[in-house]
Amino acid sequence: MSEQAVDVAQNTALTDFNPFSPDFVRNPYPYYHRLRAAEPLHKSPMGFWVASRNKDVALILRDRRFGKGFEQRTIRRVGEDAFDHPAYASMRHWMLVQDPPDHTRLRGLVTKAFTARRVEEWRPRIERAVGELIDKVADKGSMDFIKEFAYPLPVNVICDILGIPAQDRATFQVGARQSGRLIDPTPLSTEELEESDRGFLEQEAYFKDLFERRRKEPQDDLTTHLVQAEEAGDRLTTDELVANVILLFGAGHETTVNLLGNGLFALLQAPEELAKLQADPSLIPNAVEEMLRFDSSVQLTGRMAFEDVEIDGVTIAKDDYILCLLGAANRDPETYQEPDAFQVDRPEVKPQSFGGGIHFCLGAQLARVEAEIAFRALLARLPGLRLEDPDNPDWRPTFTLRGLMSLPVA
Repeated sequence: MSEQAVDVAQNTALTDFNPFSPDFVRNPYPYYHRLRAAEPLHKSPMGFWVASRNKDVALILRDRRFGKGFEQRTIRRVGEDAFDHPAYASMRHWMLVQDPPDHTRLRGLVTKAFTARRVEEWRPRIERAVGELIDKVADKGSMDFIKEFAYPLPVNVICDILGIPAQDRATFQVGARQSGRLIDPTPLSTEELEESDRGFLEQEAYFKDLFERRRKEPQDDLTTHLVQAEEAGDRLTTDELVANVILLFGAGHETTVNLLGNGLFALLQAPEELAKLQADPSLIPNAVEEMLRFDSSVQLTGRMAFEDVEIDGVTIAKDDYILCLLGAANRDPETYQEPDAFQVDRPEVKPQSFGGGIHFCLGAQLARVEAEIAFRALLARLPGLRLEDPDNPDWRPTFTLRGLMSLPVA
C-alpha cells in the first residue's frame, strides 16, 4: 500500500469514530479494529487520548503514574459549575473515582462484603433466585430476557447485600435502567443532566431514610456496616456514605444485567458453541469469561497521567487524560486468535472487562458467580431457548455501558 493510501486509511478510521452513531452502538468492534490498526494511541480532537491495544490498556490500568483525576477531568468536560449539579457533586465521593489515600480508605470499608468466601456464601441464595425467575417464565413460551430475568436477578442480589427490604424494591424497578450517559466521556445535554440530577435526588432521599432505619434497627447487611462506619466519624462522612451506597447499588447490578444479556445474545447466535455448553456444562465458567471478552458490559475506563509517561514511543503528558477501550483490548488480534469469534472453550481468556490495578472491580467474583449459576440453570431448564428477532437487537444508546434494552427469546 502506498504512503498516500495509508494516510487515507488512517484518516478514514479516525474520522468515522463516532461512538454515538447507530452503527457504532450496534457494533463498535469494526471501528475498534480500524482505530487500533491506524493509530493505537490516538489523540482525539476533543483533547483526550484513546488506547485500543490490549498491552497498552493493561499497562495504563495498573501503572501508578496514572490515576483518576476526577474533579479536574469533570470540570474540563462539564464546565466550572459541574459540581453545582447534585449528580456530579455526589460522584466526586465515589470510591470508583478516588485516588489514594481516599480510595484506599473507602474501598477498605466494603471489601469484606465481596471476598471469594462471602460470594460463595451467597451461592445458595443466588441459585434460589435464579430458580424462582425461571419458574415464572418456564411455561410462558417466550419472555423478554432483560426485563424478566437479566435485570431482576442482580437487582435482587445487590438489594439483599445492601439490606434493601423486599417491600422497597419496587422503587428501583422504575427508572433504574437510566441512560448511562452520566459516565460517558462526552458532555451531557441539559435534559440528560437534569434527568441525572433528579435520579440522584430520588435515590438520596430513599437511602437517607434507610440509613435512619438501620441506625435504629441494625441488621446483618452492608448498609448497616457503612452506617456504623459513618457514625465512627473518622472513616466515612455522610456525603461519602450516600454516594457510595448509591454507587454500590448501581454498579452491583448494571454491569451484570449487561453480562447476562450480551452473553445470551452471543451464545444464541453461535449454535455450535451452545451445543458445546449443553454437552459439557463444565465449560460454563470459561464461557462466562469469553462472554466478558467478546462483548464487554463496560467498554471503557479512563485515567489521567500524573507525570509524563512514554508508551511505545508516544509521550502522554502530565494531566493528559486517556480513555482505555476495554472492548477493543478484548478483541486485540495480538492477544487473541480470531478475536471476533465467540468460542466457549477459548484458552487463556483474560478479559479486561473488570478493569485493573487498584480499581479492579470489587464485584467481579459476584458477577461471575451470578452468570455461571444463571447459564447453568438456563441451559438445563430451558434448553430450547432461541432469539425471536436476532437481526434487530435493541441496544442502549450509550458508549461506556454496553447492553440491551430488551431481548425477546422463545
